Amino acid sequence: MPRHNTLRNTGNRNRTVAAGFLLPALILLGALVVYPIGYSVQRSFFDSSGSSFVGLDNYLALVTDDSLRTAARNNVIWLVVAPVVATALGLIFAVLTERVRWGTAFKLIVFMPMAISMLAAGIIFRLVYEQDPDRGVANAVWVGVHDTFAESSGFPRARPLPVHPLEAAGGGAFVTKEPVRAGEPVRLPLIGVAPGQMPEEARPARAPDATPGTPDTITGTAWLDFTRGGGGRQNAVDPAELGLAGLRIEAVRDGKVVARATAAADGTFTLPADRADGAVLRLPASNFREQYNGVEWLGPRLVTPAVIGAYVWMWAGFAMVLIGAGLAAVPRELLEAARVDGANEWQVFRRITVPLLAPVLAVVLVTLMINVLKVFDLVFVIAPGSAQDDANVLALQLYRSSFGTDADLGVGSAIAVLLLLLVVPVMVVNIRRMRREARR
Repeated sequence: MPRHNTLRNTGNRNRTVAAGFLLPALILLGALVVYPIGYSVQRSFFDSSGSSFVGLDNYLALVTDDSLRTAARNNVIWLVVAPVVATALGLIFAVLTERVRWGTAFKLIVFMPMAISMLAAGIIFRLVYEQDPDRGVANAVWVGVHDTFAESSGFPRARPLPVHPLEAAGGGAFVTKEPVRAGEPVRLPLIGVAPGQMPEEARPARAPDATPGTPDTITGTAWLDFTRGGGGRQNAVDPAELGLAGLRIEAVRDGKVVARATAAADGTFTLPADRADGAVLRLPASNFREQYNGVEWLGPRLVTPAVIGAYVWMWAGFAMVLIGAGLAAVPRELLEAARVDGANEWQVFRRITVPLLAPVLAVVLVTLMINVLKVFDLVFVIAPGSAQDDANVLALQLYRSSFGTDADLGVGSAIAVLLLLLVVPVMVVNIRRMRREARR
């Protein structure tokens, strides 16, 4: 038998064996990928019931429907912000951890979120972004920083009764109905503060002296005119009532503050008569501001950046590991030569390290871009129902259109085809880049 016939038979047999091994994978690929794609394309040209051909109407709905436009806009934000931030953080972490002895431990900590599912991460960050500072970590930190630099209110919602000698002055402040006089004790009763929310230093209020005071001072008492369990008298200091410790008091004459005082633990205060005599006492609005409760992370304005933050927390470790592997292959001789030539660390990083890592950075960036086009779990779990329309993305809208209360499989299939068309160019660019790298 001629040699070329033998080689041909061997080649045919090898191709047959290879096809036999590939056939199960091809059948599985066709059943799980090719057929669903083809069916989705076909279904996108029919109405919600699948019985009437509607042409491009489902695709036009992607442009005209407000929720779909919001989803498309948010996807653009995701596509631009999330991969870039995650890749940048991964690059910074990979470079900096090479300089520290505990870099391996740091990399382990940063990469650990990758072991958590999107669902679990969503539940974690739903709690992190909780509005109540006592439950949400983000607002607990934010409120702590805010209260460090901004004075907080001690008595939010405190107010006088009509029978009290105080009246509203506008802007949340209260003033005495009559000017104060030297030697006449002043009573400043308020209600509206829960006893459990009173300052820790508050003590039982001490009633102002009923006898005329000294002519050079004006004395008084500010207290919570409320007796737990009832039985107290209005406008009178009862034994169980507490002083409004820390309440700020101003003496105002002709629109100008002429004296200031702060109530002691028992509510007592003193003002110099030479300045406060004949003035009205004002309780400034700063006493009654609502407590600062932090930022509404999951409100309409910040819900998308908040969810992107959760995504970056998960995927920055992935970027760091890939970039770190590429960084390990960078020739150290080039870096040392640049330093010998007088380049500082920033110049070495910008002109040597980053250009040499460009192929790896491209891989990470493209991979994350493909990933964010499919993001669904984080948005669905983190965004509350009231803000889910504002955080909507195409993958979530695909689920809502296909399986929601007003399901329209035609529109859902159109969204699926759109996502496929968005992913394909990115994949083609990535494949071409990998082929170029393989030929080098």
